[in-house]
Amino acid sequence: MGLVLRNVTKRFGSFTAVDNLKLEVPVKEIFGFLGANGAGKTTTFRMVLGLLDQTEGSILWNGKAVNYETTPEIGYLPEERGLYPKMKVSDQIVYLARLRGMKKQDILHELDIWLDRFNVPENKHKNIEELSKGNQQKIQFIAAVIHKPKLLILDEPFSGLDPVNVELLKDAVKEIKESGTTIVFSSHRMEHVEELCENLCIMHKGTPVVLGELKSIKRSFGKKNVSIFADFDLTDLKSLPGVLKWRKTTEGVQLQVESEGAAEEVFHQVVSRGFVRKFELEEPSLHDIFIEKVGASYE
Repeated sequence: MGLVLRNVTKRFGSFTAVDNLKLEVPVKEIFGFLGANGAGKTTTFRMVLGLLDQTEGSILWNGKAVNYETTPEIGYLPEERGLYPKMKVSDQIVYLARLRGMKKQDILHELDIWLDRFNVPENKHKNIEELSKGNQQKIQFIAAVIHKPKLLILDEPFSGLDPVNVELLKDAVKEIKESGTTIVFSSHRMEHVEELCENLCIMHKGTPVVLGELKSIKRSFGKKNVSIFADFDLTDLKSLPGVLKWRKTTEGVQLQVESEGAAEEVFHQVVSRGFVRKFELEEPSLHDIFIEKVGASYE
């Protein structure tokens, strides 16, 4: 059954933060939940966690209303740092995991496994404030997953991490999913969402503007991207019919075209002029779709 939001609305006075949101997150899947700042993502997460009451509608996890009884089944990594800076890593994790119903001995055993996995065993007895931003994020991630939640909410999990550590955490997220956990994942990095998520929702001003399977969303968008590498001038391609965007790259140009037919016309124009090193037709990226749907409000 998974996570189901039925006609969920949240108002703060006269301001509507989330407006009649209908959403189903399948079990054992990574679901992308996207939106610009102020789109209603964090408010939705807080309602799912039971930290905020919805004004209207219902939120069910495996057919049950979310309350204190469901707390041990849920893990949450907030976007903002939520750790006590003067507390030791081990004390912090033990405290948070005991709130989820774990025994101290089990917590310390799991903590050692995670610290080794993230290559930071030496941080176990350090205060949080002594750690780098990236290592604090690793500890916050461990706090969210150590109790093996059935539903895991990750809000910008890779922020503050270098590329090597992003891969470490990404592998951990995939493994947690394979073990049967349902994951709701939010990120501003569209390439991470494309890699990890099958289904997604893009929120704008409290309402979904895109919702469904990533492959279907890309197909229905219609527009395509074309990359061309050639040794001659391609500036005039921007004026061809069906060319919507034109951007110079280090080795040529990248175009957005309205259809495959427009791409074919561009191809005929280009090959008639000389040697073309590359001509590639690509599906639109999630970034393209996001910008089109959310536009100027994206930060």
